[in-house]
Amino acid sequence: MRAPDVLRFAAGSLVGHRLRTVLSVAGLAVGIAAVVALTALGEGARRYVMREFSALGSNLLIVLPGKVETTGAIPFGGVTNDLTLEDVRAIAGRLPGVRRAAPVSMGTETVRFAGRSRSAPVLGTSAELLTIRQLEMGAGRFLSPGDFDQGGSEVVLGTKVARELFGVDNPLGQVVRIGDWRFRVVGVLDPRGRSLGFDMDDLVMVPVSTGMSMFNRSSLFRILVEVRTRAEMPSVRDELLALLAERHRVEDVTVISQNAVLSSFSAILSAMTMALAGIASVSLAVAGVGIMNVMLVAVTERRAEIGLLKALGATHREILATFLAEAVLLAVVGGLVGLAAGYAAVRLLVEYYPTFPASPPLWAVVAALVMSLVVGVGFGVWPARRATRLDPVAALTRR
Repeated sequence: MRAPDVLRFAAGSLVGHRLRTVLSVAGLAVGIAAVVALTALGEGARRYVMREFSALGSNLLIVLPGKVETTGAIPFGGVTNDLTLEDVRAIAGRLPGVRRAAPVSMGTETVRFAGRSRSAPVLGTSAELLTIRQLEMGAGRFLSPGDFDQGGSEVVLGTKVARELFGVDNPLGQVVRIGDWRFRVVGVLDPRGRSLGFDMDDLVMVPVSTGMSMFNRSSLFRILVEVRTRAEMPSVRDELLALLAERHRVEDVTVISQNAVLSSFSAILSAMTMALAGIASVSLAVAGVGIMNVMLVAVTERRAEIGLLKALGATHREILATFLAEAVLLAVVGGLVGLAAGYAAVRLLVEYYPTFPASPPLWAVVAALVMSLVVGVGFGVWPARRATRLDPVAALTRR
């Protein structure tokens, strides 16, 4: 028998037992779809986290007040000294690898205009933040550059705050109240959306010294530091820690490297994706057992057919190829159907959550199809070998 004849014979047998074929294909398709969908979720989570951290800016170091260490069985930590505006000046002026640094203070206050009001996060910062965070202006300008201590009464609004306070009117030049303070609107940010769980459209920005005075704070919330080149990140981080330890006379800050965070999250989420693929692959083994059972039943039901083929001169290899072809066809069809179902499920998820970049990685798609073929061949060998061992005379005479 030629290869086309073997395939035609196998396909005819599967079509002749439609219900059995459909159930076998469905079992395998569920396993393939699970692999595709779950790996897409894991890969989507990895891309989402990478995108969120990348949106913070490039070559970024984040300085946090306080240091937590574990030197034995008992962890301890705490804030010894405040992060101050003088620290920001020292970082920007004394470290040659630093391109710019931006102070950040935080608080929440009510913003009012013409009888409308809403509570919003108030971010005290400087002009450098615009470039460090790669923000875009939708209208007007950002905070004026200058000395941190000068303060000022300028405010930049997020798009959501501007829309709720002013509607379709132009907010530029208008005076708003933030708590008991009066500010003139100089700009509105371009829509940015959420970044690491923080809605950039739902905040207001004021000069840092004014923001610290509003909330009676002496310490900064964060210091954002942009390094000139990626290659200088490790050395600048060490220099920054040494500089602040010299100024504070103790190591009492934590410096988070954007690259280190990205690498850690990427490794963790990649491992999670692999684990999800492994869990989903268990269903493929179950589907393989189903294919084996179907083929064993087929061998039992078609004993007379096998005996006739042997009587007509069919060799063991040809009979083995015929039954293996059936198993492989089941696996291929099941794999393709499962692949389509998995992609459809991922597409549906993205339609409902467009900001979540779910997409199955290429390796998962290839691995799923290869696994379906391996399942078809692996679980089809035993039934096929049983078919080759049948005695033609016994097969023809047994009813």
